[in-house]
Amino acid sequence: MTGLLATPEYVRASLAHSPADTSKAVAGKLERQAVLYDASKRFTFILAEQAVRWPVVAPLALAEQMDRLASLSYLPNVSIGLIPIGLPTPRVPLNTFTIYDGSLVTIETTSGSIVLRDDRDIRGYLDELAGYESRALFGEDARERLSEWAAACRS
Repeated sequence: MTGLLATPEYVRASLAHSPADTSKAVAGKLERQAVLYDASKRFTFILAEQAVRWPVVAPLALAEQMDRLASLSYLPNVSIGLIPIGLPTPRVPLNTFTIYDGSLVTIETTSGSIVLRDDRDIRGYLDELAGYESRALFGEDARERLSEWAAACRS
């Protein structure tokens, strides 16, 4: 779950493995979320069910995280797509990647980040994103699914 979408509890839990004081990192991630409310920017997030439902936090906190995703999906400049388990996809997502204005791609791995600027590399990731987008649930369909998953966490 990217920090832009995460609740404070989710952010803290995702950094809990660090031996360092993470309070500044948590604050920074939460501060950066303000960019989602900048209507001049457009965001598309594609999340696999496995990522959304991964128990990084306790079940009630995970339900809160899902509620946050549903809430953010109402922003006019934010699209949140969900790929449910069992839905065939064109490729297997091996790493988290971010595309910036079609001119830069960053890939997050467990050992660091990779930055790509070559047009061919960027085109490959734009194509990959388009494949995921074509299969993802958006809007009310996504919010209904998030509500089902959150209810399961609460039960």
